[in-house]
Amino acid sequence: MVVSLRSWVANEGGKHLVLMLWLGANTWLFLKTFLLYSTGQQYHYLYKMLGLSLCISRASASVLNLNCSLVLLPMCRSLLTFFRGTHTVSSRKTRRLLDKSKTFHVACGVAICIFSVVHVSAHLVNVVNFSVSYSDEFPALNLALPGITGVLLVLILFLMFTSSSYCVRVSNYEIFWYTHNLFIVFYIILMVHMVGGALKYQTNIEAHPPGCLRANQSSAEQQGKELDQGEDEERRCREEAHFQPHYPQTWLWVSGPLCLYCAERFYRYIRSSHPITIVTVIRHPCDVIELRMLKKNFKARPGQYILLNCPGVSSFENHPFTLTTCPTENKETFGIHLRVVGDWTERFTRLLLPQPRMDLEILPMVQQRRYPNDGWTGFRLQRLYFVWVCRELQSFYWFAELLCALHHKLWQENRPDYFNLKLYLSRTDNLQSMSEEKYRPLTSRLLVGRPRWKLLFDEIGKTNKHKRVGVFCCGPKGISRTLHRLCNSARTSGTTFEFNKESFS
Repeated sequence: MVVSLRSWVANEGGKHLVLMLWLGANTWLFLKTFLLYSTGQQYHYLYKMLGLSLCISRASASVLNLNCSLVLLPMCRSLLTFFRGTHTVSSRKTRRLLDKSKTFHVACGVAICIFSVVHVSAHLVNVVNFSVSYSDEFPALNLALPGITGVLLVLILFLMFTSSSYCVRVSNYEIFWYTHNLFIVFYIILMVHMVGGALKYQTNIEAHPPGCLRANQSSAEQQGKELDQGEDEERRCREEAHFQPHYPQTWLWVSGPLCLYCAERFYRYIRSSHPITIVTVIRHPCDVIELRMLKKNFKARPGQYILLNCPGVSSFENHPFTLTTCPTENKETFGIHLRVVGDWTERFTRLLLPQPRMDLEILPMVQQRRYPNDGWTGFRLQRLYFVWVCRELQSFYWFAELLCALHHKLWQENRPDYFNLKLYLSRTDNLQSMSEEKYRPLTSRLLVGRPRWKLLFDEIGKTNKHKRVGVFCCGPKGISRTLHRLCNSARTSGTTFEFNKESFS
């Protein structure tokens, strides 16, 4: 499949630009620190003793400082939501980048794990070099006992990394939650990790230039050749070399993001502390529950989502759900559709449907995706293509009444072509039809089999030549990957498809 450069730039350009900037910053910081420790005069004697392992350990430490400061920023959801709704972020590309914040968080976490392995390995080589190259001339340079902080950091990072795997998060979310919140202890230890560190630098370079002659040493002994007395005096050390450990600088990198994240978490806790009222619970076919809820001073717009927390099920699990009903001027309730597919949803449904308890509290933490009021000026939706793929016919009943109501409304407004609806029933066994008279508009648009996405894209491209078409995907990864690939493919119509996926960042 040929890739269109214009479509690729529209869909992937911003993401890859941020990736290149991030990789460039990591590479530049690594090389800068590596050269500093390999050529810097203050590290002459230390480098002579340890060699390249010194440079690698310190260069990897600099990269770790950078990523430990960046990894917290994508998790400041309220702050990202605020920027997403300001007038400065009016570009759809920028909003899509903000929706990828969780991906950037994972990338920084992987970088922390990789460079931690490099850092620890280099320090193990340093320990060997210290024991082999023990210096009698500069005893202050020799390594003391290794710090316990490094061992604790490696242990905490290992627990956080292993518990972040998909299988652990799915099977036991609370393990992931508990171990991931060890990041607070991790950062506290990290900020004091270099206190009384083993690696030291020379402080009196002017009085003791690296390689100068000490009082009991002649130039012939050092160079292996004869020099005159004047030059010998010029190269003689005025005092002995003095060394001291590095002052901890990690806190300069991480204290700002850490304080920002803690303030963010406190704000989210306050905002989510007010319980909501469940107005209606509706059971739909195929194990789907619809919740209609009410919360004071709650404002939302279509496309937003909430994080639902139920202490009666789990005090720590927060699950995102897209709002399927938003509050309006005439109706203050909002709603979600919840499919019972896991242990959390099963226990949550059992609490709701049999006999709702009076002491049950459901605390939603709302991630509002605000849009500037005038950011969409001049933007008018000309046509809407709605493609819905389900395995069972009963699944279409979830929003059947809403779709039929929208169909009748558009026909009354003499805009029948505005809403193009296609329903696909992927399971071909036990075929049925929506026989109810009120669902006739849906029956005529019901197709059996899977959609032929390429033909569908070509059809839409021919209808919208040389235009931009937004593609919004809410579904499994297989369909998402197919649509993403088709959006980047080249077309004779010149249409640019901008891919968007439902994101709970």
